Amino acid sequence: MNRIKLFDTHTHLHDEWFDEDREQVIADAHNSGVELMVDIGTDLQSSRDALALAEKYDFIYAAVGFHPHDASDYNEEAEKELIKLWNHPKNLAIGEIGLDYHYDYSPREVQKAVFIRQMELARQLGKKVIIHSREATEDTLNILKMFPDVKGVLHCYSGSLETAKILIKMGYHLSFTGVVTYKNAAKSIEVVDWMPIEMLMAETDSPYLTPVPFRGKRNDSSKVNLVVEKLAEIKGLSYEEMAKITFDNAVKFFGLDKEITDEE
Repeated sequence: MNRIKLFDTHTHLHDEWFDEDREQVIADAHNSGVELMVDIGTDLQSSRDALALAEKYDFIYAAVGFHPHDASDYNEEAEKELIKLWNHPKNLAIGEIGLDYHYDYSPREVQKAVFIRQMELARQLGKKVIIHSREATEDTLNILKMFPDVKGVLHCYSGSLETAKILIKMGYHLSFTGVVTYKNAAKSIEVVDWMPIEMLMAETDSPYLTPVPFRGKRNDSSKVNLVVEKLAEIKGLSYEEMAKITFDNAVKFFGLDKEITDEE
């Protein structure tokens, strides 16, 4: 019987929450069927750390970028190093980038300027983008529309069906976390139910957003199966079907088709 393959498209394995047992967490996730993981940087140091993990494990890849929380730290010197990191063979995308008006850890004008700059570089370098958007829908959409030739994914999608339709039309994928298992997830469920299945991806965003029934505990990549399980339920598919769909979608999105074929 073929093993069910899962792909955690967004995790923060480098996070300090994993400092005491990182290797065991990674091994447990991989042994449980998580064939591939993308570790996501949010600033210069975490981007370096993500690539270090990607170099250590053949099944881990990285995405490098400045999160809106850290936009104030973005400068010319940081950009020079980022460009080197973006050209690393195990870096798959520019991210996590975008806007966060919930916390406003960086001023909004700074967030927008840094988001636009990283989108410009994504276009120049031919990279996909991983987008964070919280309470900033209008500005996020306006900036994405400035770059119609750049494609990407809205990670941890929590927006409306109306916004989802705009994003899908623009060619963006939508990725869902353990939030889809929560009692107040009606909006996310509506979007998943509607959206084209070929644009759907799964993630944990670990160590955050732990799915039910483990909500309140530290999240990790091994729990992506619970997200896939819920997506399958919403779409009226079997778990095995949804695992294959989300795995194949992510492999194609990140351009790993040839590598996976070669390994098999």
